Amino acid sequence: MRKTILYIAMSLDGYIADINGKVNWLTGENIDNNSMDNYLKFINDIDTVVMGRTTYNQIVTELSPDNWVYSGMKSYVITSSPFKSSEEIISTSQNVCELVKDLKQKNGKDIWICGGANIANQLINNNLIDIYHISIIPTILGNGIKLFGLFDNERKLKLLNTNSYNGIVELVYKNRYN
Repeated sequence: MRKTILYIAMSLDGYIADINGKVNWLTGENIDNNSMDNYLKFINDIDTVVMGRTTYNQIVTELSPDNWVYSGMKSYVITSSPFKSSEEIISTSQNVCELVKDLKQKNGKDIWICGGANIANQLINNNLIDIYHISIIPTILGNGIKLFGLFDNERKLKLLNTNSYNGIVELVYKNRYN
């Protein structure tokens, strides 16, 4: 069965965006030295991306307005205001948990939960994240959009791997109950 992987970066104090929803702080200690080696390995095992509308808007307006960065993959955008879908970008108001359950049953590579916090937290609450791949950026924001919300039950994880480069620490955990 396909795995769902929350692959995301956060500040040392747990934020995925600043108070204005910006992510321009997502760099290591040396801005000119942001290695993409681990991302390139990760993306080889992915063919589906799931994200919320805010993350989608951020990608198409700020991060990569000139080209779709997930070309060649199916991207599902969860939104209460669906827009016209294309072959690669599917806009849907389907419940994210139901969508992920459906996707996990289909053939394919792993599923990337790209953001944002609301999407991630719904999936965490329903025990639908298999792997947590979290990059800790050497920045303390003090305020913004927190990655983790409140949960009814604790989540037991098993550490699979750690890596550090340019001040960034990557932590990879497996959900112990999946």
